[in-house]
Amino acid sequence: MSVVTIGPRQHPPRRTNRARLVRPRTGPTLTITVDLTSGSVSPRLNRLLELLSEIAESGEGRLSQGEVVDRAPGEDPHAVRILTGPRTVRQGDREIPLTRIEYDLLLFLAERPRRVFTRLQLLNSVWGYDHAVARTVDVHVRRLRAKLGVDAPLLTTVHGIGYRLADDARVTIES
Repeated sequence: MSVVTIGPRQHPPRRTNRARLVRPRTGPTLTITVDLTSGSVSPRLNRLLELLSEIAESGEGRLSQGEVVDRAPGEDPHAVRILTGPRTVRQGDREIPLTRIEYDLLLFLAERPRRVFTRLQLLNSVWGYDHAVARTVDVHVRRLRAKLGVDAPLLTTVHGIGYRLADDARVTIES
């Protein structure tokens, strides 16, 4: 089980032409990830899940669909597994053929969730240099999205800034 606390997001000033309004967080957020694929659930873990459900039902908190997952890893066809040993990526039961840069880009973003990177930061960190055209990143992101399918949105464009791993991306990194 892993527990992550996330402070309130700092939002840039809103543009009047933006169609989608973003609800700013008013306080810190607690994200709890529980691996339920290992088999039986201990009584203490079961009690934690019950308490989280009670908090959500009382209106003091929120459980989004997918935050508590109780299915085996092979049952989710959109889940992406990055296998670092053989440098392969699997989506469900199929292997996704990626180029070296596509693999490195996906791994880099997956290792740093909830962080936004500019094109120049990605060029420097993934490609190893920053003297290429920044639109090179756009091309690789587009190809990566095409290979992983539109049903599994993994990479989010942060307009005017760059890219990050999507909040609801189901990505695991395994050795």
